[in-house]
Amino acid sequence: LTWQSNKGFVYDKTSFEPLREWNYPTEGWGLTHDGKQLIMSDGTSTLRFLNPETFAVEREITVTDQGQPVVRLNELEYVNGEVFANVWQTDLVARVDPQTGRVLGWIDLGGLLTPVERMGTDVLNGIAYDPAGDRLFVTGKLWPKLFEIKLVPR
Repeated sequence: LTWQSNKGFVYDKTSFEPLREWNYPTEGWGLTHDGKQLIMSDGTSTLRFLNPETFAVEREITVTDQGQPVVRLNELEYVNGEVFANVWQTDLVARVDPQTGRVLGWIDLGGLLTPVERMGTDVLNGIAYDPAGDRLFVTGKLWPKLFEIKLVPR
């Protein structure tokens, strides 16, 4: 996805040769997939579920926490049946039910970087999941580290 030009690009996964372009009507903030559909964020509380062949929007959900919309949804990752969505300009990741849009819980990543490490960095915005190893990784723009984290209940 491009952020503001409303264009997405498809590349060959081996050669990285461009295969095609597609247009979408919003900003492009984040993209993941659930194995059946692409899931896209645009900085609002809306997640769009796209057909991976045609890129047509098949459905939309509004992400809410206790009935209130959660805005600034950014980087996305599909993890064990949930959509993880970081909230831009925070250290929070919402665990979202992809059927209802309801926030199932929050991951608080505040404190991963020391105050000294945080100087010169930007926002949290990297989430990656390795299903084979059941490993979750997070980082941010200009962060000096990549973290493998394990989720534990409060």
